Amino acid sequence: MFDPSSRYADLPTVEHRTASGRTVVHVGRRLLPTAGQLTPLARVVVTEGDRLDLVAARTLGDPLQWWRIADANEGTDPEELVATPGRILWVSTPTT
Repeated sequence: MFDPSSRYADLPTVEHRTASGRTVVHVGRRLLPTAGQLTPLARVVVTEGDRLDLVAARTLGDPLQWWRIADANEGTDPEELVATPGRILWVSTPTT
């Protein structure tokens, strides 16, 4: 269903039965790791015009892995993480 590198790849599917009796299948909730659970790989200084996908492309070789940087910095808003030039962002190794 999801690409193996997706943050949702290992999540189970869950069934929910609505009040009308219809069954809805969806992906289970993804719990965000705390930064302390991750192993730091690198640190990056945000520059003017940075985007999290660009940082991921430079550091991880894949812009679609931006969510790993967001996780490592306990960020839920990618734009906020790169809004301040000079901010330090941590890049972590993948969780298993």
